[in-house]
Amino acid sequence: MLHTLVVGLGRAGAGLHLRALAKARDADGDLFGPVLGCDPDPAARAAQRGITTAASLREAAELADPAEAVVHLCTPPADRYRQLTELAGLGYRRFVVEKPVAVDLAEYSRIAALRARFGLDIAVVAHWLDSELVERMTRLAADGVRGPLRAITFDQHKPRFQRSRGPGHPTAFDVELPHSLGVVLRLAGPAELVDAECADLRCGGQVVPRMGGARMVLRHRGGVVSELRSDLTAPVRQRQVRLEFEHGRITGHFPLSEHDHHAQLVVDDGLPEVFADDALTRFVRRAHRHFATGGGAHGTFELHGEVVELTGAAKQHCRPVDRPVREVHRAPALRRPVPERYGA
Repeated sequence: MLHTLVVGLGRAGAGLHLRALAKARDADGDLFGPVLGCDPDPAARAAQRGITTAASLREAAELADPAEAVVHLCTPPADRYRQLTELAGLGYRRFVVEKPVAVDLAEYSRIAALRARFGLDIAVVAHWLDSELVERMTRLAADGVRGPLRAITFDQHKPRFQRSRGPGHPTAFDVELPHSLGVVLRLAGPAELVDAECADLRCGGQVVPRMGGARMVLRHRGGVVSELRSDLTAPVRQRQVRLEFEHGRITGHFPLSEHDHHAQLVVDDGLPEVFADDALTRFVRRAHRHFATGGGAHGTFELHGEVVELTGAAKQHCRPVDRPVREVHRAPALRRPVPERYGA
């Protein structure tokens, strides 16, 4: 039985991963050993109940054997390579890494080299690929009843003003789109970038460059066109994917938060089918089972290499030719589609 080390006790670590681990343990108790938490912030450590915490990675390694651990790396992506290097040097080999696994291809290549050098098994958080909703949509897309798939539209909108003004994700391309990119690559195969937009976040007279929202258009090898949109200044949350076929369409609505894990599926013009879909807990259970059985490398690392490549191409597409990215303070406003559920 492997123990778990959650590195970073902020929103992702404490708010999502610790909760998912608790529910996964309830459903599959023989798979999960003790849980440790690690964060240099005393307040973050003090807020945790029922787990042992450490102030540093070295202290965590002294509390429990790194060779018998699964690390959930839940820190911001900008510092990922350094932390993976330190963890690998301490003897940790199994990782669940929050998306994006890297902020650009150069960092992804460094992490890939580190993975090969130490034999790391890295599962990137791609929990929507483990969701019941995506599995049902994949089966429906493959049955051929509606003819060939023509287009995919993905909308991920939410207000994200407070967290976007702090350190962490460098652009809006790195916040929500890695989730949807993984899904469209699974549904329609490899793709190339056709177009991209990125907008600044404006709030209270403050401008946060390239954190207001992002849009990508992809063309897949089979001819399917995908459009992915994420507005981080939206007044309401929306997580919707629509598949357009030659003779029909399928619309999926992902759960909007950890407070209600229910998805909805609408086939053509039928009534919504509602079902429980706690994708992160499902992902955690499957990842830990993979680590426990030693079934080779987890396949999400290669998939997220494609995600990093496409987001990198989108960032480059949006980069002004006459100024470096760090000096950008203006960007075109994204067109915000009105969610169908709220009317036109």
